[in-house]
Amino acid sequence: MRVVIDDLRTYSGDALHLRSSVEALAWLAANEHKTIDELWLDHDLGGDDTIRPVVRYLEERCFMGTPLPIGQIFVHSANPVGGSWVTSSRILGEWYSVRRADLSRFSA
Repeated sequence: MRVVIDDLRTYSGDALHLRSSVEALAWLAANEHKTIDELWLDHDLGGDDTIRPVVRYLEERCFMGTPLPIGQIFVHSANPVGGSWVTSSRILGEWYSVRRADLSRFSA
């Protein structure tokens, strides 16, 4: 399963799209046992919303020893500072493969 959290862009392949951090947090909590092969994260989610609450939730789950079943995390943000904030998470990096990805697989 591929889950994409992005307010504007649409992944070119098969994916579940979540458009805000609130929507993403609700879905992740309700589906905590579903395996996510790829989790795609955009930093800026419109207005004052960012991916940071989602990253903090994932970090907390890892810290508590109950990480979500995620294969890889891809950060596809056009915001270089925000993207670096996500990829520099030491906790996520200990549990998951976290890497930057370009926007070539997305449409606006």
